[in-house]
Amino acid sequence: MALTNAEAKAARAGERDYKLGDSGGLYLFVTTKGAKSWRMKYRFGGKEKRLTFGLYPEVSLAEAREKRDEARKLLRDNRDPVVEERRRAAAEIAAAGATFETIARAWHEDEKPRWSTGQANLIMRAFERDVFPGIGKLPVRDIDGPMLLTELRKIERRGAIETAKRVKGYVSAVFERAIGEHHIDKNPAAKIGKSLKKTPVGSKQPAITDLAELLELQGVVDRSTSNPTTKLASRLLALTAVRVGVLRTATWDEIEGIDWDQPDADAPEAVWRIPAERMKLEVQDKGDEAFGHDVPLPPQAVAALRALRVLTGRLTLLFPSEVSTRQPMSDAALSTLYKRVAAGKYKGRHVPHGWRSAFSTLMNQRAADLEREGDRAVIDLMLAHVPPGMSSSEYAYNRARYAKQRRDLGVAWADMISKGLADPMGFIESGKASGTTSSQ
Repeated sequence: MALTNAEAKAARAGERDYKLGDSGGLYLFVTTKGAKSWRMKYRFGGKEKRLTFGLYPEVSLAEAREKRDEARKLLRDNRDPVVEERRRAAAEIAAAGATFETIARAWHEDEKPRWSTGQANLIMRAFERDVFPGIGKLPVRDIDGPMLLTELRKIERRGAIETAKRVKGYVSAVFERAIGEHHIDKNPAAKIGKSLKKTPVGSKQPAITDLAELLELQGVVDRSTSNPTTKLASRLLALTAVRVGVLRTATWDEIEGIDWDQPDADAPEAVWRIPAERMKLEVQDKGDEAFGHDVPLPPQAVAALRALRVLTGRLTLLFPSEVSTRQPMSDAALSTLYKRVAAGKYKGRHVPHGWRSAFSTLMNQRAADLEREGDRAVIDLMLAHVPPGMSSSEYAYNRARYAKQRRDLGVAWADMISKGLADPMGFIESGKASGTTSSQ
């Protein structure tokens, strides 16, 4: 006969422990001290076993019966309820320790060998500043899309729209790791990208796109009292149209195809091979060598590099810091130069990143004028713009396929952008005269 709630409530301590049976193996166990607990007796693998559901009245009769029915269902599936309960408890303990910060730091540590030191530090600073204070201590399973969006909105409110997008990418990678470790089933960051703010119209970094003005700017830089190394950095940035962060952290072993012992020798195959880990890519692509970027070096860039070789050729970095040769040039060095020259004429009108905009604008205009529509795709390749969803093998194939066109366009750009400019070797002599030449 099934147990009633009134009988369970009325049960009192006796001289011995005793049981009040319900059905399906469920019973209420009453101790000599009056404690009452729900238990279930069953057989599995030929052995009698027991499962405990909790104390009465914290667990009601109805709840105990639900737990019994769940256990009986496991038995029908040939699964031991005790083993399943232990597995569930272990999973809860593991999940409680699987906070977002714990998983994020483990992900960062495993990914760190694929990044430069600067990139690794940048990502961890983003976590520590923008993510950990809000959700770092929470179990990863408890974080949902709205909670994450709240943290990203905080970044947007300080005007860092692009930073919010990058942080979203880092966070998404952490959730993917959590999925792989079976802490969660879905990535809460997967569907919030469209909820982030778009880059405002007109917020692009200022750039001069008139060729005559660009030549004038370079002439002003050449005649300035700046360090020759900084002048050469500006010259190479203009000629290669790479990102300034990639330029200032360049190393000499990335430059190929130049015979440094023959200063007058041609270098028709000169190339700058930038590894994927230093490119602006999705985190998961930085470890893929196929996403590296090759920059064909026109004769004008080779000339600038030969001059720079005199100054920093014995070091690892092309553009070391004036403070420490082991650190790259400051990311503010070129932007400060452009703000300062010509009594501030270019302040707010052209920044280092502006050379990429200038290259894109002028070379696409050239393509239109010459009716060379095919150049547009090559121009994007030269700017290392990887179309969304493009695989590494496809990207590498396109790079190889258009190698000659990229070199030809690079030469055409260099001829345009360096017409009438001074020989870069002259920077070294003028630097010696003014006392600004590096002593390295």
